[in-house]
Amino acid sequence: ALAPRCGLVLPGLEQRLVVPAMVSPASARPYAAAAKAAKKDAKRSRQEKVKEKAPPRRRPLMSKPVDDVYLTWLYRRPCYQLEQAVGMLKRFQELDFTHPKQFVYINVFLDMALQKKKKVDPFSSSVTLPHRFTDEVNKVLVFTENEQEAEVAREHGAAIVGGVELIKWILEDEIQADFYVAVPAMMPKLIPLRNKLRRKYPATKRNSLGSDIPKMLQFFRECHEYTVEDESIIKTRIARLDMPTEHIIANLKTIIHDICTFKPSNFDPIVRRLVIRSSTSEGLLLNLDGILPQVEKVEEKEEESAADEDQQKPAQESVST
Repeated sequence: ALAPRCGLVLPGLEQRLVVPAMVSPASARPYAAAAKAAKKDAKRSRQEKVKEKAPPRRRPLMSKPVDDVYLTWLYRRPCYQLEQAVGMLKRFQELDFTHPKQFVYINVFLDMALQKKKKVDPFSSSVTLPHRFTDEVNKVLVFTENEQEAEVAREHGAAIVGGVELIKWILEDEIQADFYVAVPAMMPKLIPLRNKLRRKYPATKRNSLGSDIPKMLQFFRECHEYTVEDESIIKTRIARLDMPTEHIIANLKTIIHDICTFKPSNFDPIVRRLVIRSSTSEGLLLNLDGILPQVEKVEEKEEESAADEDQQKPAQESVST
């Protein structure tokens, strides 16, 4: 009796039974889309203003300080001649009372760029210095299966001599050496070591592959090795501070000239900056004049002399006629 008739709904119940329609955020808040678009425009305008804003002007660096105490970042880094810099390192050692036989180091900053996007690949090299500064002898392994060659290698100071039986021990890091040399007959058998040894794998261009075992051993037992780090920097020691200045200079130039061979001479010099220091001193920036090999200038002079000869020939012919 209390229930309503079929098809009839109580007046207050109708509002509660009706399911509300889905309302989109845009229709609920008509201003949201416009506000979002305005925000994007404001952000874009700020970015454009930042791009258009001129970079802050830096004060030009001054050349030479007047006072003994000064702010280093306000002045250009001084550049020294090589002989002057070596003399300063020796003077620093005397004033600081540091060890007189400390090592001398160089940091070489390289320009590895070639044409377009090509560049010189990082490399390592070995060179014989004119003046040795350490008594250390490199550990050299010789690959040979000839008994006579093996005996010669042992007589000339080879640390390890052997054939195919050494491959397993090298792969398992049971045997390690500073340098690896081999005779040509061994190369087909050493292919499993190519990825293991990488740059130390015997090769003709590295002078570690050949038949003259005594010559190879003499070079690699006493040579000085350097490697490119971080794609474009070489950090290596070159001498001891107590050595004569001319010996330090000769060792430095030997290494720099060897580095310059890794980039063709028709490009910009591979050495961009050169810093010299000792174990306890600050680094001194060097003037590269007189240090880099003068290959390009020699070629230009030869071209000029050839052009002069070509000009003189017609003159001589006209005189003779």
